[in-house]
Amino acid sequence: MSDVAYQVLVNDEEQRSLWPLGKELPQGWRSEGKEGSRQECMDYVDTVWTDMRPRSLQERMAADRDG
Repeated sequence: MSDVAYQVLVNDEEQRSLWPLGKELPQGWRSEGKEGSRQECMDYVDTVWTDMRPRSLQERMAADRDG
């Protein structure tokens, strides 16, 4: 059993990633504010990240659809 705590990161494309708490964040990513066990963070990501497409693709597809 691991004692590592994690945090959920998000980037400008609204993609999520788990990252060990206390480790320097990678460039282009910021903390979303959720911290906990790996499973707690995975459950959170499963709840909030329902559209896996990058934000720019979502916007482009919406613009194409709306004409």
